[in-house]
Amino acid sequence: MFNIPFFLSLALLLSFPLLFLFVPRLLPSRHVEISLPDELDDLALFRRATLASIGRDAASISRLGDAANRHPKIAFLFLTNTDLHFAPLWQLFFQNNEPLYNIYIHADPSSKITPPGGVFSGRFIASKRTERASPTLISAGRRLLATALLDDPLNAYFAVVSQTCIPLHSFKYIYNSLFFKPISSSFSMYRSFIEILSDEPQLWDRYTARGKNVMLPEVPFDRFRIGSQFFVLTRQHALVVIRDRRLWRKFKLPCFNLDSCYPEEHYFPTLLSMEDPDGCTHYTLTRVNWTGSVGGHPHTYRPAEVSPRLIQELRVSNSSYSFMFARKFSPDCLQPLLDIAEKVIFRD
Repeated sequence: MFNIPFFLSLALLLSFPLLFLFVPRLLPSRHVEISLPDELDDLALFRRATLASIGRDAASISRLGDAANRHPKIAFLFLTNTDLHFAPLWQLFFQNNEPLYNIYIHADPSSKITPPGGVFSGRFIASKRTERASPTLISAGRRLLATALLDDPLNAYFAVVSQTCIPLHSFKYIYNSLFFKPISSSFSMYRSFIEILSDEPQLWDRYTARGKNVMLPEVPFDRFRIGSQFFVLTRQHALVVIRDRRLWRKFKLPCFNLDSCYPEEHYFPTLLSMEDPDGCTHYTLTRVNWTGSVGGHPHTYRPAEVSPRLIQELRVSNSSYSFMFARKFSPDCLQPLLDIAEKVIFRD
């Protein structure tokens, strides 16, 4: 006589391997995968941008007073998955400064985004899917850098901003601060403004998010860094980023501990800290308020908080440089910001 409970238990036990095989395919993935075609597209873009830079004297572009490059440009790299709600404010920021900047927008193609007009027309680049706390944001940042490098040899600084970022100063103030304000005893070379931290309490959890020894040997723990995903890089450092293959192989790996997986906050500061720590300021120019953060998101400013006093407070930093950008602001802050744009934000 068959032992029905025994056979039921045996059937359940034998079904476990099938569950592990098929359930991941039935459940939605928690992260956007970087497909091989996307990876190959990026590699081709990075290669073109690198080759285009060969033969150009990139060093001369990053030196003040070069007669052949009297007007270096700032490339503004917008990383977004929603409409650019603050486009009218940025329009005022860019107004009458056309020869001194370029704009590039990476918009998640899965999002229904209304293209803004004016200075933003025709500024969208070939983009791929992105998701927070995944390597796709690294890919998007590298894609923006490569496109800007390839597009204009006069792009000397590359500022990554999000759809929730706003400027805290006029364009001329930011331009003059980047190109003509000495950052050290040397007046001849620029440096990158990127946050690079090595003593944060969550660093070990972030480092082991993919597994305890997965980052070795390329990235030992004592070389692992944390920082903001929004930064201002020199042309030299932008080239370092798109040429990298070694660290990217580690940072694109999937995480097992998703609560500690923020590769976009580690890849850029770790890479540049390894390659050229003295060429970086180790601080960012983008102000973020982490007081009362929720789910890894910083404080979001609402219309009632927007005032001249807030702008003045957001500008204050611990470095010799004022903060130049701030995030994050809710879309309905646009009108209150426009109301104080001319008399406060763009009056330095």
